[in-house]
Amino acid sequence: MTHPTVEELIARSNRLGADPKNTNYAGGNTSAKGTERDPVTGDDVELLWVKGSGGDLGTLKEAGLASLRMDRMRAMVNTYPGVEREDEMVAAFDYTLHGKGGAAPSIDTAMHGLVEAAHVDHLHPDSGIAIATAADGEELTQRIFGDTVVWVPWRRPGFQLGLDIADIKEQNPQAVGCILGGHGITAWGDTSEAAEQNSLWIINTAQAYIDEHSKAEPFGPALDGYAALPQQKRRAKAAALTPTVRALASADKPQVGHFTDDDVVLEFLAHAEHPRLAELGTSCPDHFLRTKVKPLVLDLPADAPIEEAKARLRKLHASYRTDYQAYYDRHADAETPAIRGADPAIVLVPGVGMFSFGKDKQTARVAGEFYLNAINVMRGAEGLSTYTPIDEREKFRIEYWALEEAKLQRMPKPKELATRIALVTGAASGIGKAIAKRLAAEGAVVAIADLNLEKALEAAAEIGGPDQAIGLAADVSDEEAVQRAVEETLLAFGGLDIVVNNAGLSLSKSLLETTGADWDLQHNVMAKGSFLVSKTAAQVLIEQNLGGDIIYISSKNSVFAGPNNIAYSATKADQAHQVRLLAAELGEHQVRVNGINPDGVVQGSGIFASGWGANRAATYGVEEKDLGKFYAQRTILKREVVPENVANAAFALLSQDLSHTTGLHVPVDAGVAAAFLR
Repeated sequence: MTHPTVEELIARSNRLGADPKNTNYAGGNTSAKGTERDPVTGDDVELLWVKGSGGDLGTLKEAGLASLRMDRMRAMVNTYPGVEREDEMVAAFDYTLHGKGGAAPSIDTAMHGLVEAAHVDHLHPDSGIAIATAADGEELTQRIFGDTVVWVPWRRPGFQLGLDIADIKEQNPQAVGCILGGHGITAWGDTSEAAEQNSLWIINTAQAYIDEHSKAEPFGPALDGYAALPQQKRRAKAAALTPTVRALASADKPQVGHFTDDDVVLEFLAHAEHPRLAELGTSCPDHFLRTKVKPLVLDLPADAPIEEAKARLRKLHASYRTDYQAYYDRHADAETPAIRGADPAIVLVPGVGMFSFGKDKQTARVAGEFYLNAINVMRGAEGLSTYTPIDEREKFRIEYWALEEAKLQRMPKPKELATRIALVTGAASGIGKAIAKRLAAEGAVVAIADLNLEKALEAAAEIGGPDQAIGLAADVSDEEAVQRAVEETLLAFGGLDIVVNNAGLSLSKSLLETTGADWDLQHNVMAKGSFLVSKTAAQVLIEQNLGGDIIYISSKNSVFAGPNNIAYSATKADQAHQVRLLAAELGEHQVRVNGINPDGVVQGSGIFASGWGANRAATYGVEEKDLGKFYAQRTILKREVVPENVANAAFALLSQDLSHTTGLHVPVDAGVAAAFLR
């Protein structure tokens, strides 16, 4: 049974974390102290429950809490070796854990344990950080809050900061919290309700003061030509720039992206002070650990031609890498972890919006959210004073902190297809859906394109939320629809690496029954459709310069001559030869093109369910429900082929095991001798 104090803590944490004005994703931590019986001694012991390392307040559950004994936590003060060795205290927390201890204690655990209050909140609200990063933040804190909130000069998170805040609370019994210079806020209370009320009071009071006293244009006057483009134009420009931007953000290692044209970003970029402020970088450790020390900002007006913007971005990227290497070299010493890459995580384009990048979609999205928070912080600080983040040396100490490096090293090994972005056509059912699910399970993010948008959205929802998969409508025979599908994929995930041409239909008719319209429909969807998808995608793959894969789901019928199948088999043969042609043409760009030849895949098939199954069953003289079994019996292995078998082949072609393979057709037909490739 969950302890009542823990229930209160989780409920409070979820409420605070659900509102982005209070704290950002995975930012901040909360705690509560209470008494529980020790199952070994039978005595009551005082415990601290605190959000563990890496957790998120908005979604916190009991498993995300660390549980520590307060007697041992307080005893750590006597063995503290001083600020120069305070990192050693993190490992010492393991000796204070109660029972199995729960989640790993975070660097902020001391702040919660040493402050003599039953309930403590440490948050990163935009309004609080705005005061914390103002040049006269200490004076502003006194002016806004009197002696009820105390200013704490910047100190890196750790044991000493916990001691400092504990001392401040003891010396200021009237206070309900602190503004932590350059960082955030901490509040406390005798009850969970009181701590929450105090946190919200600090946040709301700071915001109200900013709203009332801020200058009219905290980002300076508007810049001519830098205002936001109309939505359709800016999203089209964003899609056009995405391959180049991703190439720059992935020079060291491939990244997944996120795009936003939020009004906050567009307003920031439309005003004169944005270059100066962007150059200063972010301040709160949770911000710059995700956004890097500063963004890359395109210094051209909104209507700059696409090619000019691309060329300028490339030049700025070269300068950014040089600057980042110099930043690393200025502060690194013999014990500093190796540089983690010199590419930007945030790219800002005036009039268009913000691109953010990370190891997966969630990381990329959250990086963008953090920079949006940083813009709000800059607005508040500049509105009242001058934005003055912590200095570069302190940023470097945190970015390349040994504890941060240890956290990164503990992360699980990435899955095979991590950082890869896939577009699968005809993916709302059957083979396409199975492939989409397998790619997502192996770490890719997936755009599920289908003629039926509702089913595409349902399939995406089965895989997970928009951080894993999206559904979109696409008629592959329509060039404009294909372009839109690729653009939607680019805007959702920041690029494209894998294309699976699976969309198709089948008309089972003899030569004499097949009409010209039948022939055109069959070829428009599969031969022309896969050509259009491959052509549109190849432009992206080449510009990204990251290689890529195109897979055609062809058919046994591309090489096997069967009855009553002229239009379908001919277009499958067309697709099969496209594989060879494109493999030869795109190889110089490290784009591999391979095909899969399935047969008799009845389960879940949209094609078989739409009449093709009935026609084939009639052709072979069997019941439609037995068609899969019939196909199995005519194979060498006597096994029915299901969509997952084709998905397995697709993954094999995409894996590093076949990294040197292109132009290959893989039969997935349980063995049909007449379709053996020669």
